Amino acid sequence: MKQRVYVFIDASNLWEAQKTKGQFFDLDKLQKYLKRCYQATEIKAYYYTAYPAEGTRDYSTDSKHKFYAYLKKGLGFVVRKKPLKRLRTVTTEGEAIEEKGNMDVEMTIDVVNLVNQYDTVVLFTGDSDFLALVNYVKNRAKKVHIFSSRNNVSSEMRTGGHSYTDVLKVTEDIWGKGLRYREQRK
Repeated sequence: MKQRVYVFIDASNLWEAQKTKGQFFDLDKLQKYLKRCYQATEIKAYYYTAYPAEGTRDYSTDSKHKFYAYLKKGLGFVVRKKPLKRLRTVTTEGEAIEEKGNMDVEMTIDVVNLVNQYDTVVLFTGDSDFLALVNYVKNRAKKVHIFSSRNNVSSEMRTGGHSYTDVLKVTEDIWGKGLRYREQRK
């Protein structure tokens, strides 16, 4: 039986799990793990991310764009990206810049538009805003599996799909190199 699995990854949710684990995901290993886990004859992965606009950091963002190219060309991912929005806010300490890069709408549109192309959907997100999307997919007789981490998942998402997996408890090797933090400028 043909089993088409589509994976939709909210990069900000993945980042929270990586910070907790202290390691990056190896997205090639992760994709292979999911293919085995769901006995997929076809697997297609989508990656949603926002990145810092040029000139907003005191370091180069070239490595991020090389990573996105690797996802597309090396792993066959569909990458949806946009620059972070920079919003001026006023606090008691003065003016500050807040960055937002929400990709929820883009992810939702893809899940809905592609609903007839997959049998199973895997959502890497813990945001309770996605519960309506989970129900939409389930109501079309599709399987929905949620992957997140205990520190970044709502109770609605833990129980809303057909299954929930805490990525920090996956025993198979889906992890890559260790996470190093960039030194903060003083």
